[in-house]
Amino acid sequence: MTRRSGSRSTLDCMTEQAAPYISHPRIMVLGVCSGSRGEPPFRIMEIDGEVVGKARTVTDVLETAASYGITIHDLDDPDVVRFVGGDKYTWTPR
Repeated sequence: MTRRSGSRSTLDCMTEQAAPYISHPRIMVLGVCSGSRGEPPFRIMEIDGEVVGKARTVTDVLETAASYGITIHDLDDPDVVRFVGGDKYTWTPR
């Protein structure tokens, strides 16, 4: 296959388009942890890669984000917040 200077092959273009996009949201809500005796289950929250606390409800996620100056308009937007080990409705161990 010959290639002219400055031109790109079809394979090059297809490879670029197939590259996956992985977002790095500011907020990560990790999997559910069982609380110790009598303590309700919770999920660890990270903001900008730093552990900032425990969330027991989706309201805790919104309030904690707001306290760091982050307004969440859509909890389903993985570019803003990512729920690991369950979605925004998962608050008990499986």
